[in-house]
Amino acid sequence: MNVVIVDDEPLARERLRRMVETFPGYSVIGEIGNARDALAEVGDLKPDAVLLDVHMPGVDGLEIAGELSRNELPPAVIFVTAHSEHALSAHNSACAGYLLKPVRRDDLAAALMRARQPSRAQFAALADQVDIGTASGYVSARTREGIERVAIRDIMYFWADHKYTSVFHLHGELLIEQSLAQLEQSLAETFVRVHRKALVARAHVTGLKYNDDGSAALTIAHHHHTVPVSRRRLADVRALLADELTNRDSVQ
Repeated sequence: MNVVIVDDEPLARERLRRMVETFPGYSVIGEIGNARDALAEVGDLKPDAVLLDVHMPGVDGLEIAGELSRNELPPAVIFVTAHSEHALSAHNSACAGYLLKPVRRDDLAAALMRARQPSRAQFAALADQVDIGTASGYVSARTREGIERVAIRDIMYFWADHKYTSVFHLHGELLIEQSLAQLEQSLAETFVRVHRKALVARAHVTGLKYNDDGSAALTIAHHHHTVPVSRRRLADVRALLADELTNRDSVQ
């Protein structure tokens, strides 16, 4: 995870940098001492997280955090300050953490771990970046390694999971915020709704099987799980599958 430190005190920045770099998988890619430069420099560096002092000359750190939340891909924000009176405002800003100076290593570690989880602002920004109009598009999600993009052609199926949607693709799984209804509308030419919770890529379907209880499920190429087909969609799915397999045979 890439981290930027924004603090007008050089010694505070140095102490934070040393602590951050003791954690495996974390790197400090920038130190910013002037609050007025923070927005532009963070925008250029595109870190995963920002350690941000609340009280700096000229600009309030809470204001900077608000502006950062409007970035194309907003970083997670961890407030670091000697002024505990800002705690309520900081927590209300949905930050990943609020740390009082002198910062304790355990508290910093916990805040950085929270910063790995996508915030609402990050999910919203990722949703705006999704390009699903054609088979050459992609979906994006924040993972432990950073931002991951998956080509639509590599997606086997989408599965509704509470208020989010799981994306099962050739290389693993992602979580996005878009609903199945939104995805179905954009991907109608290449995906088919087979269940209230499932949207499947036609190109990755290899067959239709029936379970002992009479329920039906699709088998998926390169995937050891099957995807259930609802009874009310079964006839449409069989027709679409027959057309798809016929088209593949004609191409071969």
